[in-house]
Amino acid sequence: MKKYLAEMFGTMTLVLMGCGAAIFNGGCGSVPQVLTVAFAFGLSVVAMAYAVGGVSGCHINPAITLGVWLSKRMSGKDAAMYMLFQVIGALIGSTILYLITSNVEMGYATTTGANALGAGVSVAGGFLAEMFFTFVFVLVVLGATDSKKGAGSLAGLAIGLTLVLVHIVCIPLTGTSVNPARSIAPALFEGGAALQQLWIFIVAPFCGAVLSTLVWKLVGSDEK
Repeated sequence: MKKYLAEMFGTMTLVLMGCGAAIFNGGCGSVPQVLTVAFAFGLSVVAMAYAVGGVSGCHINPAITLGVWLSKRMSGKDAAMYMLFQVIGALIGSTILYLITSNVEMGYATTTGANALGAGVSVAGGFLAEMFFTFVFVLVVLGATDSKKGAGSLAGLAIGLTLVLVHIVCIPLTGTSVNPARSIAPALFEGGAALQQLWIFIVAPFCGAVLSTLVWKLVGSDEK
C-alpha cells in the first residue's frame, strides 16, 4: 500500500506545482511563462524522484507505468493500482488549486492548468505531438531506470530535465500533457473544451508509451 500512496502524493505534487505554475504565473503566453511552467513540472519530478522514488519508483504518470509494465518490470495488478492512485493524487492536487483560486482574486489566465489544443493546432497535430513527446519522455525513463544500463542515482535528474525539455517544445501546441493523470484532473474542473479534448491527452500518451517500449526492446534490451 505504501508504494500506491507514494504514487498518489507524488502525482499530487506534480499537479500542484506544475499546474500551479501555469495558473499563478499567468498561463503560458510568453517565453518566460513557458520556461517557468516547464521547469515547475520538471523540478517536481526531480523532487519526487528523490522523495518517493525509493518507495514506488516515482512513476507519477500512467504512461510511464504502462511502459514499465510492458517492459515486464512490474505486475499487471501493481500497474493498475499505480494508475488509479496517480489519478487520485492528481485530483487532490487540482482540488487544492481550485480551493486556492476560489479564494484569491488575481484574474488568472487559467484557473485549472488544463490541457487544450493551441490556436491553429488540429486534432491530428495535437495527437501526434503528445504521442511523440511522450515517446521521447518514456524512452528516457526506461533507459535511465534500467537495472544494468541506467543512470543510477542520477536517473531522477535525467528524467526531470527531459520533462523540462518536452514542455519547452510542446507547451505552445497542447500545453503539454504526456501524462494522462495530469490531464484528467484539471479537465474535470475546467469542463468545456478541455473535457471534450481529454481523450487526446489519454490515448496519445499511452500510444507514445507503447512505442517507446518497442523501441527500448529493440535498442536497449539484452534479448535478441
